[in-house]
Amino acid sequence: MKDTDLREILRRIDHRGYPAYKETKGSYDFGKYILSIDHVQGDPFAAPSKLSVKVSGQQAGFDKALYDTEWKKTALEDHILRCFARKLRDVSFSAGGSGKSGLCSVSTPGQEVLKRSAVSLDAKTGDVTVRFQVGFPARGRTVLSDELIKILFDLLPGCVERALYSKAHKPEALEAVTGLADDQHFIREEIKRLGLCAFVADGSMLPRKSGISGLPMKDGVLFEAPESMAVTLKLPYKGELRGMGIKNGITLIVGGGYHGKSTLLDALMLGVYNHVQGDGREYVITDDTAVMLRAEDGRSIQNTDISMFINNLPNGKDTVSFSTEDASGSTSQAANTVEAIEAGARTLLIDEDTSATNFMIRDELMQQVVSRDEEPIIPFVDRVRQLYEELGISTILVAGSSGSYFYKADCVIQMKNYKPYDITEAAKATAEEYRSGNTGSDVRAAVAPLGELSQHARIPGKEPRFSDNDRIKTKTLGTDGFMINKETVELRYVEQLVDAEQLNMLSAVLIELKKNYFDGRKELSDAVDEFAKLLDSKGFAAVTGGKGSDHLAFVRKQEIYAMLNRVRECVKIK
Repeated sequence: MKDTDLREILRRIDHRGYPAYKETKGSYDFGKYILSIDHVQGDPFAAPSKLSVKVSGQQAGFDKALYDTEWKKTALEDHILRCFARKLRDVSFSAGGSGKSGLCSVSTPGQEVLKRSAVSLDAKTGDVTVRFQVGFPARGRTVLSDELIKILFDLLPGCVERALYSKAHKPEALEAVTGLADDQHFIREEIKRLGLCAFVADGSMLPRKSGISGLPMKDGVLFEAPESMAVTLKLPYKGELRGMGIKNGITLIVGGGYHGKSTLLDALMLGVYNHVQGDGREYVITDDTAVMLRAEDGRSIQNTDISMFINNLPNGKDTVSFSTEDASGSTSQAANTVEAIEAGARTLLIDEDTSATNFMIRDELMQQVVSRDEEPIIPFVDRVRQLYEELGISTILVAGSSGSYFYKADCVIQMKNYKPYDITEAAKATAEEYRSGNTGSDVRAAVAPLGELSQHARIPGKEPRFSDNDRIKTKTLGTDGFMINKETVELRYVEQLVDAEQLNMLSAVLIELKKNYFDGRKELSDAVDEFAKLLDSKGFAAVTGGKGSDHLAFVRKQEIYAMLNRVRECVKIK
């Protein structure tokens, strides 16, 4: 249909009851773009109506060189979406009415560059599509056609023209966006080649504006790599870039309070994502399988093999197939570690401040007072070396009060006033002096090689209520979790989830897995791996069935595992 048809429908239903708006559903040719009204809200106080705009590649005119790789395409899509969000925000509520009348909104990205369903650029045709929401205007519950005509015919065309067409953007700005993406991808590949698990560029601004802001701090201390850890990379767009390379192995970050230890770790934690220009962390790149670990008292654990760290519980409870609805600090961190390994993590990130002390260490004096055979916990300090040497899993650990890890570390970084110093040699020498001068002996017992531990299979059971039901209710609770039917899946301590739209994606992933992958025969890891391959090839269509959706964002396989491992009732493990 043409845009004139839409105008005619709106004129015809003016001042009728609000449900009359449903007659507008369909696609309309506005000449330079196609406007689709995909879902009409049932009430002016309900969630806004869902619309989309599609601009043909010929009209949009973006140079194919700007999106000839997946990472450049994602960066360009992100840039287009940010521009459209700004323009839409300027006209929101310009039309009057009750309830959500006149609201115009679209996904608004944070500092991270994530693949989002709200915008798509077709790699073959160059077509650009954005999905957004509009509150259809009403007076009470009566249609206000003139106000919706104002939005769709007067305000929206300007937003489209100033965001979705190449000519609206400065060529150098587009080149900078995709050039940065090229550099970020290059660093990710280069750190693998160089045997690094992370890279932090000189000049990075790691501190944030506040504890609740992702924006960079003004006038903060710029990062500068110690000479002994300096790596210079020749990037395809920016050219030479010097920074700190953290080698695979065991790295400690130490220093006094408020000197930047956790700030550095937080930047590394979010370095699994690319960041926008000006964020300050755009050249902080971490192994993209890295997982942040912590204690998580009260979490659900289902049939997880934590025997690597905990054995011989006094109540005789099985730790090879351990389950609890209310985990302790040590059992939760043990489960988090084992689950991260299962999810394919090659780097573990840990902050001593958020860890269970008895999971992390048992000092020599405590081992003499409480003998090894009376303690069911094998602390992480006794496994950290094995994880690297036997499984190739690196650890980056912030240590503020325990010196036990100095004996295990390959590298020790001291943070002073937010600047890093390589103190590995001095720390090792001091540790050896302390050990030789200490009258107590190290009674730490030998621990079993990781290869000798049981290989525990977890097989999710089939749930007919999912496979036979298309009306499953979900509700996202910010980044704290989501509800599926009446169950809450708590994810607030999965700290690498940075956007509520990732939680929307995880709830959709859970439904898809339960409907089509969990059959009572397939192992959890096989089901997730199979689905992850589909996700890589089909993108968001893997959970939407090809239907458009405006509120989904990219998640890693590691977060899919984290979500599944925290489902209390829906995932039945045989």
